[in-house]
Amino acid sequence: MTESTVHFFPSEPLVALLGNPNCGKTALFNLLTGSRQKVANYSGVTVERKEGRLTLASGKSVRILDLPGAYSLYPRSLDERVTCNVLLGRAEGEKRPDLVLCILSAMNLRRNLRLVLAAKRLGLPCVVVLNMLDIAKRQGLEIDTTALSKELGLPVVTSVGIQTNGADEIKSFLAELDWRNLNTLRTGTGDATLENVASHIAHAEADNVQVQRILQNLGLDQIIPDRLSDRLDSVLLHPVMGPIILVALLFFIFQAVFSWATVPMEMIKTSVEYLGGQISSILPDTWLRSLLINGILAGLGGVVIFLPQILILFFFILLLEESGYLPRAAYLLDRVMGSVGLSGRSFIPLLSSFACAIPGIMATRSISNTRDRLVTILIAPMMTCSARLPVYALLISAFIPQQKLWGNIDLQGLVLFLLYLAGILGAMGVAWVLKRFASEQFRTNVLMMELPSYHLPRIGNLAISLWQRAEIFLHRVGGVILVMTIGLWVLSSFPLPPEGATLPPIEYSFAGMLGEALAHIFSPIGFNWQISIALVPGMAAREVVVSSLATVYALSSSSADAAEALIPLISSDWSLATALSLLAWFVFAPQCLSTIAAVKRETGGWKIPAVMLSYLFGLAYIASFITYRIAVHFGLG
Repeated sequence: MTESTVHFFPSEPLVALLGNPNCGKTALFNLLTGSRQKVANYSGVTVERKEGRLTLASGKSVRILDLPGAYSLYPRSLDERVTCNVLLGRAEGEKRPDLVLCILSAMNLRRNLRLVLAAKRLGLPCVVVLNMLDIAKRQGLEIDTTALSKELGLPVVTSVGIQTNGADEIKSFLAELDWRNLNTLRTGTGDATLENVASHIAHAEADNVQVQRILQNLGLDQIIPDRLSDRLDSVLLHPVMGPIILVALLFFIFQAVFSWATVPMEMIKTSVEYLGGQISSILPDTWLRSLLINGILAGLGGVVIFLPQILILFFFILLLEESGYLPRAAYLLDRVMGSVGLSGRSFIPLLSSFACAIPGIMATRSISNTRDRLVTILIAPMMTCSARLPVYALLISAFIPQQKLWGNIDLQGLVLFLLYLAGILGAMGVAWVLKRFASEQFRTNVLMMELPSYHLPRIGNLAISLWQRAEIFLHRVGGVILVMTIGLWVLSSFPLPPEGATLPPIEYSFAGMLGEALAHIFSPIGFNWQISIALVPGMAAREVVVSSLATVYALSSSSADAAEALIPLISSDWSLATALSLLAWFVFAPQCLSTIAAVKRETGGWKIPAVMLSYLFGLAYIASFITYRIAVHFGLG
């Protein structure tokens, strides 16, 4: 008997937002749904799925689904395949949309209209949303929406995604819509042969002719230059000034990560200390108090304190993305990446890896060349992900003086910048070596990337995105980090020390035994047994290293406030050579187990993950050994 699966969907209508990348679709999604959003992944893949809820003036609620950006409905990448599957009703656990809002950028109708024509053929009810109309008017571009509606045979509404009331016309249209009779918005025949090559070519040729005819009829067939973007690009993309500005911008960001985060970090530290004192005054000196203070509070508090720095870094990345600068950065780095055998196509996956290596690895699916894709996967974990930032911040705060250099440059921010730079240079070096070994088969693809118009970021979009990232970080803190912290506390607390023991109890525990065994392997690079213990749970998540160190030192110390004093403890217990060696280790060491699993899933086996683990562990050990020995030679050990 064949087993069948029944999916139950909410009763509210599902409205899907469809559009090219950079058409303002996500800004409209935020405008329509506000904070009523949930972010997850599509079933079976790690493409982000954003859904929100909109309550109309009529009182009716509708679900809004933000589909991944697509240039066509003939899928060339995983993002486009997910979009096609949703529109065709093939996505697992996702119902077919009741209505599609086709988002058009008024600044680029020639390309955007092709996607609308493809969507019409699916037989789904469609409405056209003409976005960025304010920018078009400033450029002297007048679009007759009534004539455009007549040409397409679809209703056309307008929007301005960066204005608070920019989606009012969409909301009014949806409120007045007869949801029981959407056939009037259905123009296609339900053609689902989009994945057939011959059909796609025939449709593409016909669409190009139709788009040209529509633009001619509307008097829009002449390309109008974006003067502001052109003027900015003459400086920001200059072959000399462009790279200098990019490096200066990145340098400023890392300076801000430390200098701007001081006040909120102190507030979090004070709150943790207060909470620890309250628990100490309420509970007697039992295993429960030890678990709460030395285990949970020391572990989680040691990680949460770095949330301000992570949010500041994400703020700048989102700011650059919203303004339209990030594709320019890819263009500027294309020549550099070409010198090591990669193209600018690898820039976006590698940039994504600064947040987390997993979405960066998934983003390589857009790279058509197999060798380019594998090399990008292999070097993606060397980009400094946000999980490493708490470790870097801890060691820098403990061992690098908080002082200003020439030109009021923050020394701690400079060190952080150099650590990020070391990861980038290391990744480029690995790519160059792979190119040397496979020079005959290596293919460097020419970069073709859309450069969107510059625009001012919308504060609401930045706030929503930052809140979502804070939720993800805190979810990890309350999930895997909490579990690992409690597990490490158990291993560090049992078995109990024998009678007459003179050393701290942790040294008689399972964790102490494991640390002593691993210390023989790591002692040549300056790691003590406490560091060796922390590295083991750190394989689950990089942030766990900080909480593990906090737990280990809290249980190793007789001080009552050890849970809140990790920085002073390690600064007095470690040498500067050990701290520098550990920083070098984290520049190259493999990512968390989730990253290894993602690589295995993407490459279809264990060969590439095994190669990645081997070379990254080897690089990390060699880099730490060299760093430690040089530091000791100069009297820092």
